[in-house]
Amino acid sequence: MKLIFTVLILSFIINEATFSQDTPKAPSKPAAVVTITSFIEGMKKYEGFFDFYYDEKAGKLFLEVDKLDKEFLYFSSLTDGVGNGGPERGQASSALAKFVKVGPKVLLIEPVTSYRAISQNSAEKKAVENAFAKSVIWGFAPVATEGERLLIDITPFIIRDSQNIAGRLVARRANAPAGGTYRVDETRSVVYIENTRNFPKNTEFEALITFIGGTPGGGFGGGGGVAPDPTAVTVNMHQSFVELPDDNYKTRKFDPRSAFGMFSYMDFSAPMSEPIVKRFIRRHRLEKKNPGPAASEAVKPIIYYVDRGAPEPVKTALIEGGVFWNEAFEAAGFTNAFQVKELPEGADPMDIRYHVVNWSNRSGSPRGFSYGSSFVDPRTGEIMKGVVTLGSDRHRQDYLIAEGLLQPYEDGKPASKAMQELAMARIRQLSAHEIGHTLGFNHNFAASPKDRGSVMDYPFPKFSLKADGTVDISDSYAKGIGSWDKRAVMWGYTQFSQGENEEQSLEKIMQETLKQGFLYIPDIGGNAHPTSHQWDNGSNPIDQMTNILAVRKKVLDTFSEKAIRKGEPMATLEEVLVPVYLLHRYQIEAVAKSVGGLYFTHAVKGDGQIVTKMVEPKEQWRALESLLSTISPDALAIPDALISKIPPRPSGYPASMEIFDRHTGPTFDPIAAAETAAGATLSYLFDPERAARLIEYNARDEKQPGLMPVIDKIIEKTWKSPPSTGYKEELQILVNNLSLKYLLKLASDKKVAENVRGEALLKVDELGLWMKDKVASATPKQKANLLFGLSQIRDFTENQGKFESAEVIAMPPGAPIMGLMDFLNCSESSQHHPDFLAMPIRE
Repeated sequence: MKLIFTVLILSFIINEATFSQDTPKAPSKPAAVVTITSFIEGMKKYEGFFDFYYDEKAGKLFLEVDKLDKEFLYFSSLTDGVGNGGPERGQASSALAKFVKVGPKVLLIEPVTSYRAISQNSAEKKAVENAFAKSVIWGFAPVATEGERLLIDITPFIIRDSQNIAGRLVARRANAPAGGTYRVDETRSVVYIENTRNFPKNTEFEALITFIGGTPGGGFGGGGGVAPDPTAVTVNMHQSFVELPDDNYKTRKFDPRSAFGMFSYMDFSAPMSEPIVKRFIRRHRLEKKNPGPAASEAVKPIIYYVDRGAPEPVKTALIEGGVFWNEAFEAAGFTNAFQVKELPEGADPMDIRYHVVNWSNRSGSPRGFSYGSSFVDPRTGEIMKGVVTLGSDRHRQDYLIAEGLLQPYEDGKPASKAMQELAMARIRQLSAHEIGHTLGFNHNFAASPKDRGSVMDYPFPKFSLKADGTVDISDSYAKGIGSWDKRAVMWGYTQFSQGENEEQSLEKIMQETLKQGFLYIPDIGGNAHPTSHQWDNGSNPIDQMTNILAVRKKVLDTFSEKAIRKGEPMATLEEVLVPVYLLHRYQIEAVAKSVGGLYFTHAVKGDGQIVTKMVEPKEQWRALESLLSTISPDALAIPDALISKIPPRPSGYPASMEIFDRHTGPTFDPIAAAETAAGATLSYLFDPERAARLIEYNARDEKQPGLMPVIDKIIEKTWKSPPSTGYKEELQILVNNLSLKYLLKLASDKKVAENVRGEALLKVDELGLWMKDKVASATPKQKANLLFGLSQIRDFTENQGKFESAEVIAMPPGAPIMGLMDFLNCSESSQHHPDFLAMPIRE
């Protein structure tokens, strides 16, 4: 009976299992599709190019993707700088991008733009596209859908290190004693909704990002200054999605003589008879209402808008300076085509429809960077939006120079208005300069010899001595656009008549430009080109040095407390003294370029320009004499009456980078001040590249000076010059030690050319023998100097490969203007990013 019951039970279980396998289950209900309308309920909507929604409680952003497979411009920038030599405010990058639906995901893809096939053959285009990797910038899983529209959570994309700041902090800290790897801390990072906005043609996002991982007290590079707490570095980063313009823009071929920035790509469909790299200029779209040779208004003028928050009289000066450019566009055949206005009330500077000049307030030193960058169509090089950012208080540096030159603060007398006039003249020039970058122009550092021919040069204030011995600053900066700038705009923006051969017409303009004696040399001039230099004036740098030294001597001889306001601590005299004492700092570099210098042009085949030419030997020796005059005790000495008026810093007025370093503790150190000036001259004279050129040019032409005769001359004017006494003897000892220090560096640095090291080594040996011969008959001061020099040579000889001399005290920063556009626009590295107009390396 039990057996029968067990069999029945097993039979029932088997039948049930069989039924369960053979009989289909009832279909489960599909998951409910979440609609965008229901998902975003209660969120704030921002309508624009891409609509997005903000969930304030969660701090999240949700982007509505309604333009799949449609390309747009993706722009990323750093809103806040890291400081202390780190990543700079305004650094940026841009690329073509598009949203693509792949399976369950939405991918943000950056296609290849640097490699193309300009062909009607679709297979040829596809072959190029498949040959190079594209980039998936980010992947998203849609959180809601509605028709063809998808909703994605874009928050993680916005709150990320889009500028690779963490990696760059590590790179900058590589040689610093304070270690640590930075990374984004999401708990201290958030969408910065105040600068997250939407417009018809562009969608703007910003995030506050915090990087952690630094060493307490170490700071950036181990020196502090990166953040109040170097373990938590917080910056703002900005990202934009921007609508691309239509296809009606007309490109213009790049010419290395034109001063325009280059936009390029490789065209693999180009025939063998043509270059594979296609080069064009970056410029705005500008068309005449009435095409033809006569002047005409523009279909759409280029209008720049100045920040309403800029103070007066600065705001007016910014507008007046920007309008300078209209003169150039008139020369190119346009009527009132370039305008500058105050930003209308309620308008947003982030709107892609506005070219803007922003006034950025900063704390600390007045040496904030200024820059001009551009949103550029990565397909064509068309400039879509110009953005100028000017650091507040930039004019204060010029005002400080004017205070030192004029010393205007006399009891009972009003201060000279000439100082403000000088500062505003500089602001006008600065406005024109940075706007020029956003019009497509690089620097032209060879413009100053032709009567200050370009606002794209770096100008130093022009001054001279009047008959009564006072300083005239009335013509400090040029007024209006430069003559070179007019020629450059004519070449880049002239609209030619229908049927006119554009290539021939452009060459005609260029030939007339060359005929008028213009020369274009950007930052590539380096330490070699004798007429391409920043912060100088005049046609001959040596003659200008003579003028500057005469003014400098006159001002130093009479320098007094009249250089500071009533009630200011006497210690603050040093801040005004620094730019006066170092008035010739940039002229030193300019004159040095004639020693072992090479005149060259960006000549193209058949244009008739001189390609290269060595500087005449006589001019090189004259330049050397001029430079050596700057390190004489007379040139380096500060009057004793002035030294005695500068006490240690009082409470509330701490030391800063604006004053000289010291060897003497808290007291003012005139020897250290001299070290900064003399060190600059000698560093340029002993520059390794200059030394290599001196040897090469002498080998090709025996009339050229050569390295060893130049070193002989330096030693003759330092170690072997007649001894001075007292304070000036100490200055002479300082210069002796500096000249030996730089000579030993030249002989010991393995990165220096071996022929240079060999000749430097010979001069070290000869100098050592001379020193030994002089020790016995030297005075105690001279003997001490000689023995120290011999000890340095002995240390060098005994520690080949390991010898290191002490660093020379650096000058306080002094550039009257320095700008980030100059960092991104003129840099050679920017050529690797054809879809971003970076800044010509720094103004």
